[in-house]
Amino acid sequence: MAKTLAHEPDASRYTLHIDGKLVALADYAINGHSISFTHTYTQPAERGHGYAGEVVDFAMDDVETTSDRKVLPMCWYVAEWFDKHPERAGLLTR
Repeated sequence: MAKTLAHEPDASRYTLHIDGKLVALADYAINGHSISFTHTYTQPAERGHGYAGEVVDFAMDDVETTSDRKVLPMCWYVAEWFDKHPERAGLLTR
């Protein structure tokens, strides 16, 4: 099983492909010095494997290492991700 995590800036999203098939994604919008995560989605047949969490982990690492933007979690999944990862609260903005 080949997993590929990617940032697709032209589509404003982070993705996870498995064996070439899109499995999960996190959409975002840039708003000045913040990045709003607006939607997280996992293909129904692939739910329950933690794939959305992998995408959000990857996205937060990317935001932290490649920009000075702060995260505004508009999506309930991303908000819950931050609840489970309080050590990453430094990335948040209100």
